[in-house]
Amino acid sequence: MRRLVMWDIDYTLLRGGGVAAKAWRAAFTEVTGVAWRDTPVFGGRTDTDICTEVFASHGVTDCTHERFFARYVEAVHEIRHEFTVQGQLMPGVRAVLARLGDDPQVVQTLVTGNVPEVAAIKVAAFGLDGSFDAEIGGYGTDDSVRATLVRRCLERARAKYGEDFAPVVIGDTVHDVTAALANDAVAIAVATGSTAAPELAAAGAHVVLPDLSDLEAAIRSVKTLTT
Repeated sequence: MRRLVMWDIDYTLLRGGGVAAKAWRAAFTEVTGVAWRDTPVFGGRTDTDICTEVFASHGVTDCTHERFFARYVEAVHEIRHEFTVQGQLMPGVRAVLARLGDDPQVVQTLVTGNVPEVAAIKVAAFGLDGSFDAEIGGYGTDDSVRATLVRRCLERARAKYGEDFAPVVIGDTVHDVTAALANDAVAIAVATGSTAAPELAAAGAHVVLPDLSDLEAAIRSVKTLTT
């Protein structure tokens, strides 16, 4: 059975340097006419979930997610050049993606809280877009619950390839870990975000890596761990 490796983006593959958050604030104010007041916790959450919270905390009741996201995607596209200026790849990412990409027993995709267009812009900014089958990914517009994104990704992969997969989720937050476990997927956690390694382990991660700079350890985790 081949492995379906589902990558989180932010603080797992790369650090965006606040570029998307900047676009989010600008788009919100432009679309709603309401001054930005409260910044939510973004880490590990879906854009749909965050959007609902932001609307509520700012008292906005006359704007749809679809209308906001359309302007948000445009705003990110307008400043996409800033990702490589303000952000950076996380350690070891390029080498791990390349090694897994050479393995016919591995299919790589994205499971991210980002809307699909913003996910594409982020990975393309660092030249990673060729590493993933983005068509089968799980995205922040699929659902507000991250575990559902993993399930949708698995469903899309099975439909496209006509086979079952051994699922693996790689992420930096407790949300990534719990979403993996809810779908009987291997949960590989990287302590490259704001969540400390002990907290990731306590959430049930099958392995916690400090980062992906140890290529052999990362590949071994992806290829050999089971639920």
